[in-house]
Amino acid sequence: MRALLSLLVALIFVSCTEEPKKQPFQSVTVTPVFEDSMSIRAITFLDGRTLAFAGSNGVYGTVDVNSNKVRTSTQYYDSITPNFRAVGGTSEDFFMLSVESPALLYKTGEQGKMELVYTEEGDGVFYDSMAFWNDVEGIAVGDSVGGCLSIIITRDGGKTWTKLNCSDLPEGVDGEGAFAASNSNIVTKGDKVWIGTTAGRVYFSGDKGMTWEIQQTPIISDESTQGIYSMDFFDEQVGFAIGGDYTQPESNIANKIKTTDGGQTWQLIADGQEPGYKSCVQFVPNSEDQGLVAIGFTGISYSSNGGETWMALSEEPFFTIRFLNDSTAYAAGSKRIARLDFK
Repeated sequence: MRALLSLLVALIFVSCTEEPKKQPFQSVTVTPVFEDSMSIRAITFLDGRTLAFAGSNGVYGTVDVNSNKVRTSTQYYDSITPNFRAVGGTSEDFFMLSVESPALLYKTGEQGKMELVYTEEGDGVFYDSMAFWNDVEGIAVGDSVGGCLSIIITRDGGKTWTKLNCSDLPEGVDGEGAFAASNSNIVTKGDKVWIGTTAGRVYFSGDKGMTWEIQQTPIISDESTQGIYSMDFFDEQVGFAIGGDYTQPESNIANKIKTTDGGQTWQLIADGQEPGYKSCVQFVPNSEDQGLVAIGFTGISYSSNGGETWMALSEEPFFTIRFLNDSTAYAAGSKRIARLDFK
């Protein structure tokens, strides 16, 4: 009896000290933080309290997430005000990359000014997104030029960038590119990187861009407005990608795919079910690879079971989202940035 009592006490102690399981989201509160005439498709957290962004009209800036204080500046290049749709960050610097020719890549410079570290001009030049493996190595992707996807890599903390030769990449598909919709079609984890393209293919490297292979997916990509718009990985094995067709946003056929083996195989999921077109998808932190939020100009959708089923939380339109923690995110879109509190 004494042994049984001791076991019961131990079980009660364990049950009391276990953290309660996080409940699925039921709602989201949208709080405006910044409003302007610009369009913002690229945001990133530089640390636990600073959100950095860059957008159209050469405008870039930061949001202090504790006070929601916003600081902005405008970048000019001769008479051009660049249109930024890709940003990235290390513990030392913030980076922003413009889309069309001339492509302009800036990093944090001296005395609060941005320093131009890479330029590229020519027909077809159009850069879409960027990401970093660590403080030293980073990558950016653009549409095909000269028969292959445009990929530039830095291995010195962003001071210099080198474009990969077509001979170093898999054979391209005519017109293949990457959507500059939300700076979220590149994902880095460990030494790995995945890039989702307009052709519905995934460029994969397991050695930080030294060698490459193609992962085929069943996502719809019959038209130029279809393909992989956004992807995210919870870890090196579980990943999710979403797309569709922004010209037919209600269509939900073959627009969501998932992998559980690092992208070796991808399967359609929630096929023919909501949501339709979305421009950005992100895993919810600390959700055991089950929580997903997808957003677009069609609103905010949420899945609590790894993408099997979804519910619409809001009709508020956005282009891109990044989580600050497991219940708070920041989203950006046309003329605004907002704080999203999920409950």
